[in-house]
Amino acid sequence: MRAWLAAAAAAIAMITVTGCSDAPTVETKPKAEPPSAPITGRQAFQMTYPSARTWAPDCQPIRMRSMHLPNVKSENGKAGAWQIDYVSQARGRQRSYSWSAIEGEGSLHKGVFGTQEEPWGGAQGQEQPFLAAALKIDTPEAWATAVGKSGEYLNKPGVKPRVNFMLTQTSRYPDPAWRVFWGESVSAAEWSVFIDATTGAFLGR
Repeated sequence: MRAWLAAAAAAIAMITVTGCSDAPTVETKPKAEPPSAPITGRQAFQMTYPSARTWAPDCQPIRMRSMHLPNVKSENGKAGAWQIDYVSQARGRQRSYSWSAIEGEGSLHKGVFGTQEEPWGGAQGQEQPFLAAALKIDTPEAWATAVGKSGEYLNKPGVKPRVNFMLTQTSRYPDPAWRVFWGESVSAAEWSVFIDATTGAFLGR
């Protein structure tokens, strides 16, 4: 009797194992990684500056600009991508670094990415390199000030283009200045406001 019970138990166990091994496996596809949230201009600078310092310890920013991306909402001083151009007096070279919330086209990649360095023969024209410590006012503050000084433009009827930001140092103002402009480029901007990037003061339109 015991032998018969043992044989029956073994047969049941074999059926169970066989049934489990024949069960279909369900493959799960990896979920697409969501894009990072848009960030401010100063945050983008802080993201790229360590990489730029590794490239050239004496590097200084000479230009920063915002970039709009699909599927990443840019508003209130934040953008889905930023490009910061750095120059090195000692090396006589320049290099662009970008931060992007998503993988983009060309040299735009998610996170921080540096392009190939290029020759730089010193400051030419109006733009001058500036100290990193001079960037104290972030883009949300610059945007809020610019909006407050743009009633005559914003109150006009019609759809306004997207807001963009550019940071440069020129002889026009004593400190680096945020140019807050409505349009896809400086040359095509419908309206521009300049904000001191060190003090936050309104400089002009």
